[in-house]
Amino acid sequence: MSDFFETHLSKTDDRLLTKWAHYFEIYTRELSRFRERPITFLEIGVFKGGSVPMWQAFFHPESRLLFVDIDQDCAKFANANAHVEIGNQADPEFLAQISAKYGPFDVILDDGSHINTHQIKSFTALWPHIRDGGLYLVEDCHTSYWPGFGGGYRNEASFIEFAKRLVDKMHSWYTDQDALFPFHPIAKELHSVRFYDSIVVSEKQLKTDRPTTLTAQNGTVSRSQRALDIRGRTSIFAGKDGS
Repeated sequence: MSDFFETHLSKTDDRLLTKWAHYFEIYTRELSRFRERPITFLEIGVFKGGSVPMWQAFFHPESRLLFVDIDQDCAKFANANAHVEIGNQADPEFLAQISAKYGPFDVILDDGSHINTHQIKSFTALWPHIRDGGLYLVEDCHTSYWPGFGGGYRNEASFIEFAKRLVDKMHSWYTDQDALFPFHPIAKELHSVRFYDSIVVSEKQLKTDRPTTLTAQNGTVSRSQRALDIRGRTSIFAGKDGS
């Protein structure tokens, strides 16, 4: 656990904070680079309000922080620089409204219902409102393995399987099976999908051009995108290693 979170936990008040212990190391790894400047942050899920002071202390004091929950009682956790909106994370109209009012966002953290269909609907609606260089984190993804939350091992309806398909789409530049696996536009903005224990992090990075191969010899550098247009590729090593 990082020094920040260890110190913060010892200073908590009566607003209950509940997190898996290993999440704090992930937060430190993924979110520390957002601490030096004001950002716009959205957390889905307020519960007992304990994360509100934690994120206020973690991020730059001039950051714009928004918290969303379906429970009307959570409105009481709003303060001068922490906004609280009441609504359903699975409601595209509500998500569009808060995105228009507060977005675009540098960081979105889904700690809401943990219901798989809700996680997917929220990601689909909110991903377009992430800034270039921003992150979308979904936590408590172990519910992807719980049928009671709409998951289950290898259930195509789970968020984990949805995230695996994001990895496929990110690589759709390189398709060699156009009918089965066509190019997907999200490849133009999805930098990476990182899987941790119970947390999936998707990073946005807008790409102005297709991937390029480089060759360098005798100080001369050449660039090419030809490899993306070839079909029926085979390895030059095929048959040389026993395969």
